[in-house]
Amino acid sequence: MIFKRNIKSEYEERLKKSFPKELYSDLNEVLKILPLDKNLVKLCDGQTHKVDNLIHELELNIEFNNETLIIPSRLYFNEPNPELEKSLTDKQKDILNCIYLRHHNGYLREKRLNLISDNSEKWTVPFIIQLIGEYVYELLPVIEKKINKNTLDYYVDFIDENPKYWQQTESRMISYWNEYYRCKFPKLKDYLGFEIVNRIKKRKQNNGYK
Repeated sequence: MIFKRNIKSEYEERLKKSFPKELYSDLNEVLKILPLDKNLVKLCDGQTHKVDNLIHELELNIEFNNETLIIPSRLYFNEPNPELEKSLTDKQKDILNCIYLRHHNGYLREKRLNLISDNSEKWTVPFIIQLIGEYVYELLPVIEKKINKNTLDYYVDFIDENPKYWQQTESRMISYWNEYYRCKFPKLKDYLGFEIVNRIKKRKQNNGYK
């Protein structure tokens, strides 16, 4: 795997492109506490390794309220100092948690997803919806709580803006079910990822009316 070497300011600029401009003031406070200058990282094997690039070069382009956001495929930097994290506002904490939903460690993604409010704001959708198309089943029960009657229309708006991406997400969900979970859930309709996708599609078919 080839990584491009970035300095801290370049990392910050890439992360800023992941969020709407209206959040930049809060995002800047979050960026201050991220350990982007430390490339000794604890990876999934529990060992500390030197990582040449803390943000993978692969990116996802999505549309959000007529802005193009560019979200990294995977992040490798460590979590911030807990004491610094406590100093953030609730909105800033949700920004931080969304950033770590792109982390390479599935356990950390699950932890951060749980920390996001069940009645989260619309800008969290691009980060949460991406997890539906990943292989970690343990994320799905948490996602199910996030995509609820108070937030469901946000997801409908998102897939209206990003139909190709939504189709790819649904296809990945089915592929991972077939590869890893078909024995446990022989029928696709019983797989939680499918139920979540169906909930969003049914809401879209109803044109957003309750």
